[in-house]
Amino acid sequence: MSADLLDRVRDFAGAELMDRANYFDTRPEVPVPASAALHRAGLANWWLPVEYGTAGASLETSVDIVSELAYADAGFAFSSFLSILGTTILRLFADPSTAAEYLGRMARDGGVCGILVSEEAAGSELGRTATTYTVRDGSLLLNGDKYFSTNTDAADFLLVAARSVHDESVFSVVLVPRDTPGVEIVKRWDMIGMRGSGTYQVRLDNCAVPVENLLPGHGLRHLEAGLNASRILIAATAIGVSRRIRDLAMEYATTKTVKGAPLIGNAVFAGKLGQIEMYIDVMRNQCRAAAAQFDEAVSSGDPGGTLYRTGTLRSALAAKMYCGQAGWAVATIGSEMFGGLGYTEDHPIGKLVRDLRYVGLVEGGDDVVRDLLYTRYVIPVARRR
Repeated sequence: MSADLLDRVRDFAGAELMDRANYFDTRPEVPVPASAALHRAGLANWWLPVEYGTAGASLETSVDIVSELAYADAGFAFSSFLSILGTTILRLFADPSTAAEYLGRMARDGGVCGILVSEEAAGSELGRTATTYTVRDGSLLLNGDKYFSTNTDAADFLLVAARSVHDESVFSVVLVPRDTPGVEIVKRWDMIGMRGSGTYQVRLDNCAVPVENLLPGHGLRHLEAGLNASRILIAATAIGVSRRIRDLAMEYATTKTVKGAPLIGNAVFAGKLGQIEMYIDVMRNQCRAAAAQFDEAVSSGDPGGTLYRTGTLRSALAAKMYCGQAGWAVATIGSEMFGGLGYTEDHPIGKLVRDLRYVGLVEGGDDVVRDLLYTRYVIPVARRR
């Protein structure tokens, strides 16, 4: 099944994305037409359970799906899979009827969800979240500003990280339908790369939802569980972009000559491409191993409880950080191979370099991930706070 699914994804990427590289680097209106085409092809939200009528792919298979989409356009891949963060949280921690309602609609319509977590002051320090909610007349009133949120404007629903006004130690995730009054798009960010996606600054102004929309349990644990999946797939985009850089370099080497001989036979070039291939193989192995660990937890008898207790997976953090660093090394090698051409907008390599940089920045930059690895997995258990 996974081989057939990957063939379908590869065919889709070739038909809908590959010949539109320049378009995807011009900050197109989102959602782009290819998103509707992905839904028509039966591939949108491919990770949702098969009972919703989707492809029902595992996270391990999703690593290769994202690699294929990112090979063609990393920004489109990002906007297509990022909903996995929110859908994972709903599947694991929301009331089953609520999860079925919203996930079923996403599957039926090919929709997306938005995650409102990042804030200007707090950055990646989720514990410093300033957005609040208060209970009033059977409703939750949300107030606050969120800095970076992808897919928000086109989303069917939002998951908002917020603190209780009544007890600031209570950190929660709240389900907010996108059309709820008080949800305001402040602006769409003009990103340097990943321009086929849409990322926004969002304000919540006395946004009222039923109290039942408050997910039970600690919001940080919910986010940690969902971030495992999205971080692994963010890492997987580096695989696809690196493969594209490798193939462009090989294509270039067949016509470029150095000292009167084809570049493809040059020992220095061969060594650099061998280095890139090593990075690609290790990135894929790490991502698939981390995804397999996540899949095992999800398929357990109590997936919500398992991931709530486990929190942040070491393998997911390692995949995210390694792929960000290895992918950037590939981008550096690749751009240097093209000389001055690699520093122009006339060649795809410039777009690929800018797209690849995001892997080491979003959902926790490298310093954040290092700190998580240290505090969660290096400090002895008895000394952890």
